[in-house]
This record gives sequence, C-alpha cells and structure tokens, in this order.
Amino acid sequence: MKKSDIAMIILIAGVGVIIAYFIAVNIPFLKLPENGMKVQTVRELKSEVSEPSEDVFNAEAINPTVEVVVGSGGAE
Repeated sequence: MKKSDIAMIILIAGVGVIIAYFIAVNIPFLKLPENGMKVQTVRELKSEVSEPSEDVFNAEAINPTVEVVVGSGGAE
C-alpha cells in the first residue's frame, strides 16, 4: 500500500468516528435525565448470624447428603 492509501483510510475512519459520535449524542434515549436518577441503596449488612429454625434443622430432619438406593442396588 502507498502512503496516500493509508492516509485516506485513516481520514475516512476518523470522519466516520466523528459522524457516529454526533449521531449518538443526539439519540434521545441515550441521554441521562436532567434531574438525575433515583437508585436503590444497599441496606446495612450486619456481621451477626441468627440461629437456624428448629422446624427445619432438627434431629428428625432428612439428611440430603446420604445416598439412597432404591431396589436391589445393582446396576443391571
């Protein structure tokens, strides 16, 4: 490629970027409202841990980590 070809590509790309910028600035839904926006704030996190419910965690509860075999247990 000649130097003039590279310069022309850079010029065309630069003009394209400038045109795209001005088009994007004028699109209404991309603009922020004048009065700002309200955002939800995070509530304060506490380091204390509450005790688990006795209804769920008790001695008679089902242990999901125990393997359950239904039938003869063989892979037939």
